[in-house]
Amino acid sequence: MSRSAVADPVARLAAELIQIAGAPVTLERPADPEHGDYATNVALKLAGLQQRPPREIADELAARVVEDGIATRAEAAGPGFVNLWVSDAWLADGVGEIVAAGDDFGSGSAAERERIQVELVSANPTGPVTVASARNGAYGDSVARLLSFAGHGVEREYYYNDAGAQMERFHASVEAVRRGQALPEDGYQGEYIAQLATLPGDPADAMVERIEESLERFRIHFDTWTRETEVEPEIPEAVALLDTFEEDGAVWARTSAHGDDKDRVLVRSGGEPTYFAKDASYMRRKYARGFDRLIYVLGADHHGYVARLQALAEMLGHPRESLEVLVYQLVHLVEGGAAKMMSKRRGDVVFLDELVDAVGVDAARWYLVSRGHDQTIELDVDLAKERTSKNPVYYVQYAHARIAGILRNAEVSEPAPGSGGDHVLLAPEERELVKRLLEFPAVVAQATERRAPHAVPIYAIRVADDFHRFYHEHRVLESEQEAFRLGLVRAVQLVIARCLDLVGVDAPERM
Repeated sequence: MSRSAVADPVARLAAELIQIAGAPVTLERPADPEHGDYATNVALKLAGLQQRPPREIADELAARVVEDGIATRAEAAGPGFVNLWVSDAWLADGVGEIVAAGDDFGSGSAAERERIQVELVSANPTGPVTVASARNGAYGDSVARLLSFAGHGVEREYYYNDAGAQMERFHASVEAVRRGQALPEDGYQGEYIAQLATLPGDPADAMVERIEESLERFRIHFDTWTRETEVEPEIPEAVALLDTFEEDGAVWARTSAHGDDKDRVLVRSGGEPTYFAKDASYMRRKYARGFDRLIYVLGADHHGYVARLQALAEMLGHPRESLEVLVYQLVHLVEGGAAKMMSKRRGDVVFLDELVDAVGVDAARWYLVSRGHDQTIELDVDLAKERTSKNPVYYVQYAHARIAGILRNAEVSEPAPGSGGDHVLLAPEERELVKRLLEFPAVVAQATERRAPHAVPIYAIRVADDFHRFYHEHRVLESEQEAFRLGLVRAVQLVIARCLDLVGVDAPERM
């Protein structure tokens, strides 16, 4: 279903303009409302095709827009832009659509629905979840939430190594403490090692359980957990499906023929499979479970994995574009103006639970997803703790809670603005607020397509800004426009709540 077919007045407006222009139309909001409510540069794009001056085309389009009743006013501007003004009634009807759509407003943007697996966090169980892995989780889970909201079927998976050199050092470290011996060289340190030493059985099992508890607390639920030792027995079957050759006694995958910068060793000359062979086995298992798309969320040190994993997907008989690798950058914690240095092995790492204890789940989730994944984050712990408008997550949540208070005082279970007849007269602050709300379907669709959930909190701040500006200037209760304004603030509440949910943040009713 296209977005124009659901509650998306702006998409429908663009569709009406497409019928007139005979070409794709993109609508933007001018920075200055004096230049219209919406604007399009379609005349500039048509000029080359029609071999006519763009301003001439823009004049014709503006006249047709008004003649067909698509907008109340339209003007050609600049070298060939068309500026449009919509009526108060059109905007009021938009508010009604938002309220009627409720929690579904902005959903269902997927043109084709897919079954998608998002593999995230996947840190080895050699210690609790670190802040770096928490960024992986916050980002990956927000991408998964966006994909689900768009209409895809999404599964979250955690894959971890329960064997290998790191796990051997981890086990040796715990065992040394159990025996009262010195830690091995390059062993793991920290209070958690001492705690694990007091527990019976395999410390890795206890560590995995603690990791799951931490991530559930962080509002990330995994549908499946897969261990490396489950995948290893299937390596021969996976390797047999690949384009391989032998050289110097080793078995190689011919990945360079599939977009990789070089070929990769699958089985060393001594017969030991490489980690890449395990990747092949694991990927084959994923596709065999019926997923249309695989998404790996990996740290910055895995940037080189993109081409080799896509080559592997192609070699296994799947389109390379059906596999995505989302690479995120580092997190630096700043507290008291000083950056914290972190190392899991030295034992001075900052764990997710410590961050959540300090700033709460909401602030932690917000700050770890509020910047693009390709940018390093400096998380100011002192600011994240603040319960003032300086703290953006508090500022946005406060707008939601304030609206909840208004609706409680109104004693209306579900406000429903009228149909938006000609009698509706909107103040400038109301017009700007409604136009901001109507941006939501496009914002969330673009954030989903670009795997860029940071666009959602940025947008939520703008909604809160416009709401607070409106609320400062106008009464809601006991005003002449009370019925419409109750519907308007309910629409704001719905949009803010959805924005917060998409990044894993609560929408409080009271603060």
